[in-house]
Amino acid sequence: MELNGEHISLVQLAAVALGGEAVRISPHARARILASRKVIEQILARDAVIYGVNTGFGKLSDVRIPHGELRQLQLNLVRSHACGIGNPLSEAEGRAMMLLRANVLALGLSGIRCEVIELLCEMLNRRVCPVVPEKGSVGASGDLAPLAHLALSLIGEGEAFFEAQRMTSAEALRRVQLKPLRLEAKEGLALLNGTQGMHAVGGLALLRAKRLARVADIAGAMSLEALKGTPAAFDPRLQDARPHPGQIAVAKHLLSLMEGSEIRQSHLEGDARVQDAYSLRCMPQVHGAVRGALAHCEDILLIESASATDNPLVFAVAGGGDAGNDEVISGGNFHGAPLALAFDYAAIAIADLMGISERRTDRLVNPDKNEGLPPFLARQPGVESGFMTAHVAAASLVNEARVLAHPASIDNITTSGGKEDHVSMGMTSALKLRAIVDLAENLFAIELLAAAEGLEHRRPLKAGVGVERAFAALRKIAPPLMQDRALSTDIARVAEAIRRGDFDAEGEEL
Repeated sequence: MELNGEHISLVQLAAVALGGEAVRISPHARARILASRKVIEQILARDAVIYGVNTGFGKLSDVRIPHGELRQLQLNLVRSHACGIGNPLSEAEGRAMMLLRANVLALGLSGIRCEVIELLCEMLNRRVCPVVPEKGSVGASGDLAPLAHLALSLIGEGEAFFEAQRMTSAEALRRVQLKPLRLEAKEGLALLNGTQGMHAVGGLALLRAKRLARVADIAGAMSLEALKGTPAAFDPRLQDARPHPGQIAVAKHLLSLMEGSEIRQSHLEGDARVQDAYSLRCMPQVHGAVRGALAHCEDILLIESASATDNPLVFAVAGGGDAGNDEVISGGNFHGAPLALAFDYAAIAIADLMGISERRTDRLVNPDKNEGLPPFLARQPGVESGFMTAHVAAASLVNEARVLAHPASIDNITTSGGKEDHVSMGMTSALKLRAIVDLAENLFAIELLAAAEGLEHRRPLKAGVGVERAFAALRKIAPPLMQDRALSTDIARVAEAIRRGDFDAEGEEL
């Protein structure tokens, strides 16, 4: 992948973060990077005052720094801001953060040397990943603490992961024959200001959420078949009467999954029901609305992936004109509000998707609602409890997700002596989204297992071709419940299969 400051999609992000695709700076980006660095050097030569270059930071921005201490200023900035707390980000999240930071620096608006971006690229290519604690960012001025830990690794301090081991960054760099960076004026600040921590965590979580939105259709179609529901509500004419793109796509997907259903044909005549419960009938509307929320969030991240988010920004005159016409402008592009709001929206959407799934699972196990299936899907109800407590577990997961879905972006705590008086809490939003996706993968594993068990009780009749393919994929992971057994292992295995993409063949392309 060539980094030119252009958009990076979630699929491209995963290709580097998870797949190990190599990266390099585009030749077109180098000229811009060199031009912006030249502006900084000329300003220093004139001894002009520029925030963060020869001044202190935040509340200390009115403190002038002597020329001989500019390198120490950047070094102290990185060290002092490395205040991360808690478990480290996964290596995939750390790699995503490095890629995103390198790409926006390649826009050539940060006033740094090419060597900074080159080292980020080489660390990615040689699989050296900074250890970045996940907590400690308020999302303005960007993800200061997480990015400070990333910067620490570049200068040979802090810790890094290499070959599945945690070690000092200096040792990791030595093993791959890379030299630590010596920060020059502006470079520490350029590495720290930005939204790439929350973007990395939330972006990879969003990719998993998009997969879940399609798995939800598969689980829902399987539940509907097991419950002898009707696909009448998925008629294209109904969707065209309310043409939200997500709703139309979900209805089309559900109909394709149920095509050729013998179960449906078996109760087509003489079915007294006019319509199903909302959890079955309204899947296009609810699942489709979730898709819409996730698509909006993805659009925000696509813009952010090609956005300069540090401060100040350097605008060099095109063609190398009079340096006096170049401008260095202080602003607030590091503020994480666009991402924080988007991640909170996505979290609410996935929590709602979990809610409708739990209602379908209840219908599968509840003898008052399950269309003649045995109570709790047990082979010997009474002697056996079947899926009774699997549904209890599902209710527990939904409750936790609803607590986590409370938006972080509406909170504010003033920091930096009152200078940073409105912050985004975007990293908290991203971490909560990741946690909700974890819960949702397990919740949909429960629905898939219960729905598949329901299909076992409809045999020899078969469900639609798409549902049957998903059923076969599930049975490679978990056998039927012929008698009570601990289901936690099955749930974990199916959740991992969802995360791995084993059911993607029955969904559209991510």
